[in-house]
Amino acid sequence: MEKILWLISSPRGDASVSQQAGNKVIELLTHRYPDVQVVVRELVKNPVPFIDTEFAEKMFMTAEDALNEPSLQVSETLIAEVVDADAIILSTPMHNFTVPAPLKAWIDQVVRADRTFKRTPVGKAGLLKDKPVYILVASGGIVLGDDATQPDFLTPYLKAIFSTIGIHDISFAHLERAGAEKASFDTILNNLRAELEIVWG
Repeated sequence: MEKILWLISSPRGDASVSQQAGNKVIELLTHRYPDVQVVVRELVKNPVPFIDTEFAEKMFMTAEDALNEPSLQVSETLIAEVVDADAIILSTPMHNFTVPAPLKAWIDQVVRADRTFKRTPVGKAGLLKDKPVYILVASGGIVLGDDATQPDFLTPYLKAIFSTIGIHDISFAHLERAGAEKASFDTILNNLRAELEIVWG
């Protein structure tokens, strides 16, 4: 593994549970791959622009033509980061049952017809190479199992998004009750690291 793309979409900075969990993942991977390069994309500190009229008019350009189109430069940069990465780590909270706005802005710049997916008679087909994606989701409530207290639209949505562009090797770690006491959450993070030792070993 030569390059990891780490996407951070929490507004809470260092206090973010999903970001703390992401640190655990990065620590594990950099220990296993000492020479790996970690590209960090902080979507709140450095927000991705929402798509606009000019983008919508130019978005179907080929990759070659897009390189010279100012309105697509951000999109091309973000797509290149995904293409170049051997693995992607995504740290995100769940906002109102789904992805936060900064992450949605990134998605809209990356999921582009004739660039990261193509349209076929049976639906969209991804154009990117498959690679492992590990998604760390922090939620204030319980979203899994019989004890769930709120719906989870984030998980199926992100599965569909990455699959659309050709990435199917997707794993999730749900960090529920993110407002729990620090001691109990430290235990959750330590357990996560133990699980990652098995997955990424």
